[in-house]
Amino acid sequence: MKIEEKFEKMGVDHAPGQEVRRRDADLPLRGEALPGAPVDFSHGDVDAHPPIPGALQTFIHGFYEGGKQAYTEYRGRESIRVNLAKKLSGLTGCSIDAGEEMILTPGTQGALFLAVGATVARGDKVAYVEPDYFANRKMVEFFEGEKLPVFMNWRKREQGSGLDLEALEKTFQDGARLFLFSNPNNPTGAVCSREEMEKIASLSRTYGVTVIADELYARQMYDGAEFVHFSGLADKPDHLLTIIGPSKTESMSGFRLGVAFGTPALIRRMEKLQAIMTLRCSGYNQAAFADWLSEPEGWLDARVAVHRAIRDGLLEIFRRAGMEAATPRGGSYLFVRLPKLAVEPEQFISLLRIQARVIVTPGTEFGPQFTDWFRINFSQDHDKAMDAAARIVLLKDRYRKEKERDVSESE
Repeated sequence: MKIEEKFEKMGVDHAPGQEVRRRDADLPLRGEALPGAPVDFSHGDVDAHPPIPGALQTFIHGFYEGGKQAYTEYRGRESIRVNLAKKLSGLTGCSIDAGEEMILTPGTQGALFLAVGATVARGDKVAYVEPDYFANRKMVEFFEGEKLPVFMNWRKREQGSGLDLEALEKTFQDGARLFLFSNPNNPTGAVCSREEMEKIASLSRTYGVTVIADELYARQMYDGAEFVHFSGLADKPDHLLTIIGPSKTESMSGFRLGVAFGTPALIRRMEKLQAIMTLRCSGYNQAAFADWLSEPEGWLDARVAVHRAIRDGLLEIFRRAGMEAATPRGGSYLFVRLPKLAVEPEQFISLLRIQARVIVTPGTEFGPQFTDWFRINFSQDHDKAMDAAARIVLLKDRYRKEKERDVSESE
């Protein structure tokens, strides 16, 4: 693959914050702009919910420690890793060796890049889920792996995520040596059942497949849903990397903190790659790990309850407008389907930004077939999110197909 082709596939037009670079002079504008405060659903609003209590003070303490906090080991400061290993062992139900099985990274995005870089070489076959986190397939392409997508029928699942396990096994039979997925799923909020996880683990051991499990939203679960940590399974995969960290749930995205733990050989590779990429997770920021997983009693329950209320309000607005959206069982994301419109879905998403001051992420970021879907991150201010959703509905009605508009109005 030529270098130009490689980077052409990395398109960033729809990434959070990139909307300022868009040029949409030829859009078919209808009517006046809708009033309301701007809302960016492409990422969580860290101003809407306070971060973990004490996070700022802990960061300041790390800053004043100076050099010994600024220049840590490439894997991260040992005392911080030891503390995290203890807390994560309790969370996941597996014993984690802080010295051999853990690395701190610049955000979970950094962990994902290091993990894929540590497991994929040119021509390697990689199984991944569609829909799933938009960077997964882009990273496989960047490292010149061969993509083997596996569909997840989250819309009609009776339980679990709806992952097509037969298709997954077929990719393993066809030579996949890595399986990459997020759980809870980004963008749908579907959560793998224990039975699904055990089957994935069994298949990975049978076919010698490495698994990278992105569990960023493992603590943000709704309606009594069970979350099963892959690393906590009695018969977990022989080669496993788990990615997790404080982010939207804790309103700490800006600290750019990530953790990866798992098979020592893979952690060593990640360390070597980090050594030539960023050297280490941001030194001062590492200090803020001390407050993660150590929140005051009841803090996390209250945070989840607030997000559940936002989720439920948005679902009510969209469903009342006839727009399909499955109920997320975990995480901060809602995947919504657009009806047939008089404009292309990609145009409508641009029109949303211009005429409604609402930014969403197009569904094609999560799989090329999801042209009439969009994703929103509902870690937002409740009232602003509801108002923005109402504007999405209003603009949807404005751009309905003329035939449908005539039928509706005649009724």
